[in-house]
Amino acid sequence: MLDFHLCEQIMDNIAKVVVGKRAAMELMMVALLAEGHVLLEDVPGLGKTLMAKALAKGFTGIFKRVQFTPDILPADITGFNVFDQKAGRFVFQSGPVMSHILLADEINRAIPRTQSSLLESMEERQVTVDGQTIALPRPFFVVATQNPIELEGTFPLPEAQLDRFLLKIRLGYPSKAEEMEILARFRENDPLLAMDAMADPQMLVQLQQARAKIHVSDAIRDYITALVRATRESQAFRFGSSPRGSLGLMRAAQALAALRGRDYVLPDDVKYLAPFVLTHRLTLTEKDRLRGALPESFLERIIAETPVSV
Repeated sequence: MLDFHLCEQIMDNIAKVVVGKRAAMELMMVALLAEGHVLLEDVPGLGKTLMAKALAKGFTGIFKRVQFTPDILPADITGFNVFDQKAGRFVFQSGPVMSHILLADEINRAIPRTQSSLLESMEERQVTVDGQTIALPRPFFVVATQNPIELEGTFPLPEAQLDRFLLKIRLGYPSKAEEMEILARFRENDPLLAMDAMADPQMLVQLQQARAKIHVSDAIRDYITALVRATRESQAFRFGSSPRGSLGLMRAAQALAALRGRDYVLPDDVKYLAPFVLTHRLTLTEKDRLRGALPESFLERIIAETPVSV
């Protein structure tokens, strides 16, 4: 088993900039190892962009940031062909998606057409421009942020887009001690500028390959399947999680086990990750949605009532 201690060092590196939020850092590393993507959703000013930039700063790979606005077009993300008069042919001008880590800031401000341009990239790790398919670098990791409280000038992500994100994470407000530490840490200089790179893209690919070898027993697979099927059978949900949710939960559990020093998955890994992996894949019935119910409450009940296979 490959040594995943490097991931701990990367999180320690991020902690030099981001105060607290260790659980969120661990979830970011889970998504990266599981070859998934992350949606950070919370009110402005809680450090969503800072956390993504600190993670990217720890690698020597290509980092790109896109500030999404309604006038951003799909070609601004994927790239486009331009005619080179000297060469007498079209040349591909790559967009920001040709990177190892892509920060899609305020993704819900882009029009649906632009949002959907990320679908192929996130799922198939490639872009198609004018009929030409181009593979993306490996690893390819999207960190998207959105503000859930501001509706004016935004376009909610459709279910198909949400399903492409492995994890949906909320950061929450800092404690009083953490907020005082933030003021002290950023009093003079930006600590982000002093961060050092800890790994290169090839090292991350090796860790992702090692994650895939973490043992998942038949009982764990049966438990994951039972949880996901329960979301489809629940009367609270109009639509439950798809098989992509099952695969995502298994891969995320493998990554969490690796980060915690094990070469096998435990039921507790699945229970801990299920809310982050499944909640954004669930659609409430119209009745429950109008009552102001949250998918999290129904999912918690499903997790509590679903027995662990032996």
